[in-house]
Amino acid sequence: MGEKGQYIPPLVGWMYDLVLWTFSVLIDLFFREVHPRGSWKIPRRGPIILVAAPHANQFVDSLVLMRVIRSEAQRRISWLIADKSFKRKFIGFLARSVGTLPVARAMDNLKPGTGTIYLPDPINQPTLLRGVGTNFEGKDFEKDGTIALPTINGTSHSTAIAEIKGPEELVLKKAFKHRDALAQLTGRQDIDRDGNFTGDASEQDPDFKGTKFKVAPHVDQTAVYEAVFKRLGTGGCVGIFPEGGSHDRTTLLPLKAGVALMALGTLAENPGCGLKIVPCGMNYFHAHKFRSRAVIEFGTPIDIPSELVEQFKQGERRESVGALLEIIYGSLVSVTVTSPDYETLMVIQAARRLYNTKGKNLPLPMVVELNRRLVKGYAHFKDDPRIVELRKSIVGYNKQLRLLGIRDHQVAYAKFSILQVVATLIYRLGKLALLTIGTLPGLLLFTPVFIVTKYLSAKKSKEALAASTVKLQGRDVMATWKLLIALAFAPALYAFYTASLAYWTYWNRVNGMVPDWVPLWSVVIIGMVLFPTITFAALRIGEVGMDIIKSLRPLVLSLNPSSANTLVKLRERRAALAQQVTDAINTMGPELFPDFDAARVVTDPFREASNTDTKAKHELPEIRRTSVSDHGEKMPSSEPLPRNESFHNLANIGFFSTRPPSRDRSRSRSASARPGSRHGLKPLSPLTPKDPLEDVSSRIRDAMRERGERRRRRSEDGSWDMASSGPGTPSSTEESRKDL
Repeated sequence: MGEKGQYIPPLVGWMYDLVLWTFSVLIDLFFREVHPRGSWKIPRRGPIILVAAPHANQFVDSLVLMRVIRSEAQRRISWLIADKSFKRKFIGFLARSVGTLPVARAMDNLKPGTGTIYLPDPINQPTLLRGVGTNFEGKDFEKDGTIALPTINGTSHSTAIAEIKGPEELVLKKAFKHRDALAQLTGRQDIDRDGNFTGDASEQDPDFKGTKFKVAPHVDQTAVYEAVFKRLGTGGCVGIFPEGGSHDRTTLLPLKAGVALMALGTLAENPGCGLKIVPCGMNYFHAHKFRSRAVIEFGTPIDIPSELVEQFKQGERRESVGALLEIIYGSLVSVTVTSPDYETLMVIQAARRLYNTKGKNLPLPMVVELNRRLVKGYAHFKDDPRIVELRKSIVGYNKQLRLLGIRDHQVAYAKFSILQVVATLIYRLGKLALLTIGTLPGLLLFTPVFIVTKYLSAKKSKEALAASTVKLQGRDVMATWKLLIALAFAPALYAFYTASLAYWTYWNRVNGMVPDWVPLWSVVIIGMVLFPTITFAALRIGEVGMDIIKSLRPLVLSLNPSSANTLVKLRERRAALAQQVTDAINTMGPELFPDFDAARVVTDPFREASNTDTKAKHELPEIRRTSVSDHGEKMPSSEPLPRNESFHNLANIGFFSTRPPSRDRSRSRSASARPGSRHGLKPLSPLTPKDPLEDVSSRIRDAMRERGERRRRRSEDGSWDMASSGPGTPSSTEESRKDL
C-alpha cells in the first residue's frame, strides 16, 4: 500500500462515460431532485482540484459529482479513493474503470495494541508517552506511524510517532490537545475546553492504569502524489473529499493535509500551470433516504497565493499547508450548511419554515441559502438570552409535532371547516385507492428488493459504524449499499420473473391466454421490458401516493373533537412563534449582515401583511432584481416575482443566478452599437491617425468575444433545467417540497 510500484489505473474516456451513464440511471431513481448551483464557476480548461464536503454519502457523492461535472462543465474527474475500497472486487473494478487514484490511509490499517499507554508528565513533557505491558519496538511500530485512542464522544483522537525510545517509551510528533484525549491518557478531570489543566496531579483517578490504543504503520504516498502531479500537469481534474472519509455528522471534519500538499506540490513543480481549487458543497435533504433531494453548490475557484508556494519550496511545509487548509476550509463553509449538532440543525430548519409564513414552495437553492444564513446568525447570537429562549420554544414546538405525528406545514389544516376536511379526506382517499391499484403490481414485484436492500444496508451501516472513529450512526454508507445491492439483485430478480413467464408460456401458454403462434423468445423479450416498466411506473405513482398518505393524519385529527382543539391551539402557537422568529431575525439580522434589508431573501411577512393596500402586489416573497438601464448601469428594483415566471427565469435575480447576470438577447444584440456601451463602436468616434484599421478590428473582436461569452452562458443556464424536466428527474409535488 502506497509503495513506489503501486498500480495507478489510467482514465479511459469511453469507459468513464459508460460507467457514468449506467449509474446515472440509478441516481435518477434514488434521488427525486439534484440541483447544481454555481456550476458556471468550474473552469472548462486547465488543471483543477475539486474539493467536496461534507462527505455524507460514501460512493454516491462521487457519482453525483461525476454526473454534474460531466454535464455542466464537460470534464471528467480522477477521484482519490481509499485503497481499502479500491481492493474490493466490485468497487475496485468500477474504480479502475473510471481512473481513480488509490490512497492508503492509516485509519484503514489500525490494529489493537497490546498493553496500555499514558502521559507521565502532560504539563512539562506533553509529547512523552509511556506504556504498560507494551512493545513499542515491535513490527507494528515505526517512526511516522499512528497512535489512535479509543472512541469517546463520537471521536477517536490520534497523532504520529516521532521517535521510539524503548519498548515502553516513545515520543509523539504532536501532543494531544483535546480534553477527552488528555482525560484518557491522564485519568484527570481538571481539564478545561482548551486542554489546560486547572488543578494538580492529586486530581488523577487513583485507579487509573492507562488507556487502550490502536497502532498503524507509516504509509508512503509517493506514488499517489506523483500520479496526481502528472494528471494535474496535463490539465486534468482531480477530485478529493478532504475530510478523509465519509461520515454522518452535521459539521465538517478537520481537513487532511493531502489536498494542500497536492496543490502546493503541483505548483512547485509547474508554477505556470494555472492550478485552481474549486470548493463544492454537498447539501442533502435526508441523504440516506430513497427519493431524497440534493443541492450541489460550487464556490469561487481558489487561486493559491504565490507566497505560499514559495514558502512550500523553502521547506516551510507545515506553515504553508496549514495556511492553505484554512483557505480551503473557509471556502467549503461558504457552500455548505453546518451546525454544532443534529438538534440545532432541526431548530434552524424549523426557524426557516416559521420565517416563511406564507408557506410558499421555495426553490432548493433558496432553502439552502436561508439555512446557511440562519446557521451563521445562530452561531453568532447563540448565547443571547433571546435566542436561548427562542430555541427552547422551537424545540418544544418540534416535540409537539412529533407527538401528534404531523409536519409543520400540516398545522394549517386546523383552519379548515368540517365540510372542507371531510371533502378533502374523501377526495384524497379516493385518489389513493386509484393510485394503489396502479402501484400494487410493481410494489409486489419489487418488494424483495426493498426488503433485501433495507436489511443489508442496515447491516453494513452497523459494520461501518463499528470500524469508524468519526461516524455517529453510520447512515453515510446506507445509500451506497442500497444502490449496489439493488444493482445486483434487481436484474437477477427480473431475470427470474422473465424465466418464470417463459416457463409458464411453454407449459400451458399462460392458461391458454398466449396464442400458439407466439414464439418463446418473444416472451423473453416482453418480460425483460414489461417487468422493469411496471416497477418504474409503480415507483412514480407510489411517490404521489406516499405524499397523500402523509397528509391524511392531520385531516383525521381535525375530525376528532379531542385532537381538533389541540390542532387549533398548535396553529395559534405556531403563529406566535413565527412572530418571535421574524422579530428576532429583523432585530439581529442587520447587526450581522450590513446589507440585510437590501439583500433580503424573503420579505418580512408581518410587515407585508400589515399593508393591506399592497396585499395583491406581494402575493409572492419580494425579491430584489438587478435591472440594466439604457446606459448599462445596474439598478436595483423591488418588483415581485410574476406568477408566470418560470424557475429558469430566476437566473436574472441576483440570489438565484448561477452565473453573473447578463442582458437579454434583444439588448445584447444592440448593446455594442449603443453609445456609451463598453465595447461598442460609436458612430462618430474619431479614429486614431496611427493605425485606424487596427483600432476598429480590436473593438470588433472585443465586442464579438463578449457576445460569444454571453451566448455560452445563456446556453449553459438551460442545460440542467432541460435535463431535469425529462423522465429521469421527476418534478416534486407540493406536499413533499414542504417537508424540506
